[in-house]
Amino acid sequence: MYFIAVDLGSTNTKAALYDKTLRCLSMQSVPVDYIRTNGFVEFEPEAYVQSVLSLIRSVALSAKGESVCLTFTGQAESFFALDCNGIPLMNAISWMDERSEKECAVIKDAFPPDVGYMHTGQPAVLPTWPATKILWLRNHKPEIFAAAAHYVLLKDYIVYRMTGRLLADCSITTFTYYFDIYARQYWPEMLSFLGISAAQLPPLTEPCEVAGIISPDVATQLGLSRDTIVNIGTLDHFCGMIGTGNVQEGKLSLSTGTVLALSTLAGSPIRKDTGISMHYGFLPGSYVMLPTAESGGVSLEWIKKVCLPNANFTEIDMQAALRQPGDVLFLPYLVGSNAPEFDIDACGVFFGLRSKHDSFDLALAVMDGVCHLLRKNCDLIRESGTTLEYILATGGGAKSAIWCQMQANITGLPVCLPAEKEAALLGAAMIGCVSSGVFSSLAEAAEQTVRFSQTFTPEYNAVNDRRHRQFLALYDAMIRIQRMD
Repeated sequence: MYFIAVDLGSTNTKAALYDKTLRCLSMQSVPVDYIRTNGFVEFEPEAYVQSVLSLIRSVALSAKGESVCLTFTGQAESFFALDCNGIPLMNAISWMDERSEKECAVIKDAFPPDVGYMHTGQPAVLPTWPATKILWLRNHKPEIFAAAAHYVLLKDYIVYRMTGRLLADCSITTFTYYFDIYARQYWPEMLSFLGISAAQLPPLTEPCEVAGIISPDVATQLGLSRDTIVNIGTLDHFCGMIGTGNVQEGKLSLSTGTVLALSTLAGSPIRKDTGISMHYGFLPGSYVMLPTAESGGVSLEWIKKVCLPNANFTEIDMQAALRQPGDVLFLPYLVGSNAPEFDIDACGVFFGLRSKHDSFDLALAVMDGVCHLLRKNCDLIRESGTTLEYILATGGGAKSAIWCQMQANITGLPVCLPAEKEAALLGAAMIGCVSSGVFSSLAEAAEQTVRFSQTFTPEYNAVNDRRHRQFLALYDAMIRIQRMD
């Protein structure tokens, strides 16, 4: 038996074929084409589906007609409005689309943040949430709103096209702002406010469950056997957790790309607003804490562009390794703050500059500041009652040994680098193996499959604790100055 994993990513769509030892036999990738106009970000439904089918067909050639389990992962909030025959009424709306900013304010007025958190686990109403887009359709496209028989998210729509079954994976639906993650049902008051009914939304199902057998026509089109199993999978971030072995409490997945993204299985659900996003997890009845910060790797990209345009990241690393974080402290809030404050007034700050400092000192301060932002979120997670034992680092930032060591030193947690770089695809294949009986659980699959290439052990230095207190105090001072009359 073979296992095909498909990642419906935001930048690229990827597919990979694995054998039952989870050895990758084939992998393909294609970019996603978007239609961008005036803040709208959409994509054409049928073109997207055909791109996915083409990818699967390509990697399936190596399966040579043998039985296959097909598992999907990918982005969450991108969604479709379908008519009564399951046909899209318009282009799909991407999660990156920001047309519904005014609708965010309307929802926030009707449902204060503490009420929203009690149901959705989200500290803020954002234009990424499909709830805000549905309200936008009601206000600006009444003909589409009136004709919509179903609202479905991207991964669920692809599974529908594969099997003919409309289902809503709870680990994806948690990103809609109309799903009550604690009651595990659609939030009735929000649906009523939006003017839609539960009947317009797919039946809820647990993540990582088998959706059904592939449709005969699709099997023929893809060159797959008609007994191909389709697993609904889970969110790409969650598959990344699985693919790096983060399937039990105590492990924190860290992706340092343009955005700093953290994820960990919560010890218990938290129903009060802590500033940390809480989502329905990839295991039945589980919850994942998922704080993100747009001021992550983008801060280093910014300082390189502005102050070191002729240097590459390797040179910045080499210079950083020759220095110790000194007097310069940096607040990495170049686009406001996300978790845990969600404060649009937050801004970037260099503090402690002297004439002796050069551009590489500033770059090192940026790396240091992002590490203190990481610790701030780690401390908040620990204060909530969730144990953290070590960090699993992925993304572009994980390529920097000096940055990984700084993360370990400042958080006090070992930083481990998984050997597998395509963790989301591997995680999806692991899900398929578990549902097919190759492994008894995700924990066993991780134990047998996941390997690490390097570990950075924390080196305690009291200076880091002092600098972290200064980092927190500097943030408070910055906000006070921003709001002075």
